[in-house]
Amino acid sequence: MRFLVISDIHGDLAYLSKLEEEFVQADAVICAGDFAEVFKEETGLPVLEKLVKKHETIFSVLGNCDPPSFLEKLESYDVSVQGLVASFEGLTFIGAGGATRFTGQTPNEISEEEILGDIALVQNGEDAPWDNLVMIIHNPPHDTKLDKVSMGLHVGSKKIREAVEEIKPLVLISGHIHESFAIDSLGETLLINPGSLAEGRYAILEIEKKNGVFEARAELKEIIVP
Repeated sequence: MRFLVISDIHGDLAYLSKLEEEFVQADAVICAGDFAEVFKEETGLPVLEKLVKKHETIFSVLGNCDPPSFLEKLESYDVSVQGLVASFEGLTFIGAGGATRFTGQTPNEISEEEILGDIALVQNGEDAPWDNLVMIIHNPPHDTKLDKVSMGLHVGSKKIREAVEEIKPLVLISGHIHESFAIDSLGETLLINPGSLAEGRYAILEIEKKNGVFEARAELKEIIVP
């Protein structure tokens, strides 16, 4: 299975149009939030409306630049996995939106506990094997290649990291920190921050089942504008 992984679109419709071939090749699309441009909440809906025309299978969550009320739009288009479990081709998806306090000015900055509340359905399961689980959490886990800002500081969530280490999902996809577009791992969990699509960055995730076991690999991509 091939997944187009995007995040932090921030109202940029132009780059969505440049991914036509990737949409065609993808079995599904994963979006880790921030549909809207910073401080321009109204720019999120045009992105969502264009995105749902590009592919029929989308799994998404809110970012910190998306107001909490925008979740109703994601749900109305049946693309949200925020606080929900969805199944696709033997895989399980769940997501968590928003981000921990960052600037204090974006509309969806919440506590670590609130973020983890979105994944309670899998975190509270007793000894559940989650080797088929794809988690989409806008806020990255702490002290990984996904959460380092330009000053070199790791600004991700320690509680999200603890949850990933406990649940051991197959894949964790985050966004939020634009400069930390990267692929990493925590134990056997593949970690992906595809970067900001508003900066022309995205990723391709491929998952296949071998001898009854799911295996995942990813590649970072960048749109080159002549």
